[in-house]
Amino acid sequence: MAGLAGLAACRAPAAWAQTPVGLQLSWLHSVQFAGSYLALRNGWWRDAGLEVSLLQGGPNAPVEPPVVAGNALVGISAADYAAAAVAQGAPFRIIGVAMQKNPFVIASLPGNPIGTPADLPGKRIGMAVANTPVLQALCRLNDVDVNAVRIVPTQYSAQPLIAGEVDGLLCWETDLPVAMAIQGIAARTMLMADHGYALHSQTYVATTDSLSRRRKDLVALMAGEVRGWNAYRADTDAAADLTVAMFPDAGLDPAVQRLQAERQVPLMFSPLTDAHGFGWWTDEGIEANIRTLALLGRTVTPDLWDRSILDEIHAG
Repeated sequence: MAGLAGLAACRAPAAWAQTPVGLQLSWLHSVQFAGSYLALRNGWWRDAGLEVSLLQGGPNAPVEPPVVAGNALVGISAADYAAAAVAQGAPFRIIGVAMQKNPFVIASLPGNPIGTPADLPGKRIGMAVANTPVLQALCRLNDVDVNAVRIVPTQYSAQPLIAGEVDGLLCWETDLPVAMAIQGIAARTMLMADHGYALHSQTYVATTDSLSRRRKDLVALMAGEVRGWNAYRADTDAAADLTVAMFPDAGLDPAVQRLQAERQVPLMFSPLTDAHGFGWWTDEGIEANIRTLALLGRTVTPDLWDRSILDEIHAG
């Protein structure tokens, strides 16, 4: 017993030497962030010396301010939001890319399918007016006259498509099409990333100050993310079930979470990540993002992306 007590005493300081770190999520809790939940629940951050708080996002909780203020070490954002923040003076770098393919799709019904951008002219597309630049960029990338497409302002719901009020919906692959599938309605989805719309989504942003002064913490945090998302990929049902169990008051439907988890996989993993590791990107990918961002009215340079943290993690 004395030996065990002595061992416990030796381990006690490590248990207390946790560095508090905030990870700012981009939206409300859901399976969209299940890799982070797995890292937290399995103690992988704790074992690396971090006490990580997952800060919920939402419509009134933007990602960027907490990162600039230092209340979050890392935020989960997107390349267009990061570019907008940089234009306003935020010292951001993208240090990881969770979604290899942007999740925006045009969803339609099999009886009136929209399979390529060439199908868009003459169609009524339901969408939030704020996403008009997204549709305009897709059309310009594919030599489609956007003026030949009728934009119909809608709430973020599948009902206008189901009711025949529109021919297609601009939405994420992992939400409205999933909601329709749960109702037994098979939607056709045209992934915009397959037609030139290259825009990194669910990106990890950190400040240049953190990259220079808190590098060890960034490596530990992102290493936990890498491990968590690899575990998620290995068993998406278990990841979805954990999400529902961790947030019982979030109103999460288990079937919806499971299907969303499954549909995220091809967006987040690819031959590129198989070869180089979760979160990776290429110089060619940056060039494509810069072109798409320019169509969205954002001018950025390649130094917005910094892969040094991932280099350190995946080299190890």
